[in-house]
Amino acid sequence: MPLSGNVWQSLAQSRPLLTPSVEVSAPDLSVVLPAKGEGPNLRQLLPELRQVVDALGIEAEILVVVDAPDDSYADVAQHTRTRSIVQTAKGYGGAVASGFRAARGQWVLTMDADLSHRPTVVADLWAKRLEADILIASRYVAGGQARMPASRLLLSRTLNAVFSRGLGLGVRDMSSGFRLYRASVLASLGDLPTNFDAVQTLLVRAYAEGFSVAEVPFTYEPRVHGRSNARVLRFGIDYLRTFGRLWAFRNSIACADYDARAHDSAIPLQRYWQRSRHKYVTELIDGEGPVLDVGCGSSRIIAALPPGSVAVDVLFRKLRYARRFSSRLAHASGFQLPFRDESFPCVLCSQVIEHVPKESPILAELVRVLKPGGRLVLGTPDYANWEWVVTEKLYGMFAPGAYADEHIAHYTRAELIDRFERAGFTHEATRYILRGELILAFRKGQSHAS
Repeated sequence: MPLSGNVWQSLAQSRPLLTPSVEVSAPDLSVVLPAKGEGPNLRQLLPELRQVVDALGIEAEILVVVDAPDDSYADVAQHTRTRSIVQTAKGYGGAVASGFRAARGQWVLTMDADLSHRPTVVADLWAKRLEADILIASRYVAGGQARMPASRLLLSRTLNAVFSRGLGLGVRDMSSGFRLYRASVLASLGDLPTNFDAVQTLLVRAYAEGFSVAEVPFTYEPRVHGRSNARVLRFGIDYLRTFGRLWAFRNSIACADYDARAHDSAIPLQRYWQRSRHKYVTELIDGEGPVLDVGCGSSRIIAALPPGSVAVDVLFRKLRYARRFSSRLAHASGFQLPFRDESFPCVLCSQVIEHVPKESPILAELVRVLKPGGRLVLGTPDYANWEWVVTEKLYGMFAPGAYADEHIAHYTRAELIDRFERAGFTHEATRYILRGELILAFRKGQSHAS
């Protein structure tokens, strides 16, 4: 492989992406049970849960999180080797956060303590743990059921549909708190809201960091004792408030899958732009051999790269997301590419150079790793055209927080052609998207100036 040293990271072939940093004595699984006022249910649940996790043949700890000390289930807790924790922040989100901090396992499972989450489903989640970074026990995928009053079911399905479609997550049961997480995922997701909207917040942040999510069907049962701690009106208000906050975050460039989602954006201009870029770039790299895609982001262009290609990005979360594509991935900066001179017959750099100062070494690096006779495909806005100036303003209106806000280097077609021709390249093709984005193809000479 055309690599220098041992910098290669074949992330596309690895799962998990990050190995949790845990002590040797750490358990395999931590089960976190928010259990405010659930003493009678815990007396039945804990023995069943301990039996299920012991049958898995793993070391597991059970953590019950309460808002105040509760001795009503103390004998059962001792018998089932359960540890009780008093939460340090109020609400459901506060309980979950306290449980996460106390958990020592390589995997962390959350479930309700009201017997609506039957512990037998823990085995189903554990069996599929290598299929995703987060597994959700879902009422609303094929094979799942929700046995609850019709009014509550309607509210639940409506809220889940709004969140799933509005936030573009593809998860049917976003409000399920019955989940299995990699511990390393939780370590990167930050603080949580204190109310029930913590479950949606966790998912959106996980998507933003490029982690994968899958759903496993389960049947939700009515609680056996007591009343739910969720109040429908407060529940709905919290969710609506959270939706607005998460929608803005979900549609910002902070999300690992921003580029991929833009391909199917509800904003016509953004959707057309992404699809046009995909069309032109794939045409210009076609037949050129393995491609080095510098600053790949999460674009679907990665999926179209030919065998032997490498996609590079400086943002690790983008590469986490890109694991779903078949190309090899490398975590590196375009300022110092970890490849030998003249390594690739084709180098692609699209929508990157406008984000870094003109005096940066990125263009020199693209030239360095390109083989003599190879093709360079370079994409950037053309600031010589008024069409781009207008488009950039529109883009800022319809997609605030998107890439247009970060353009610090302004290039023109004439400037780039002159620069590369003086370096011994031949300009072979020009493509425009609405006379705004410029995509150029150059052929590197057999001998050229540095």
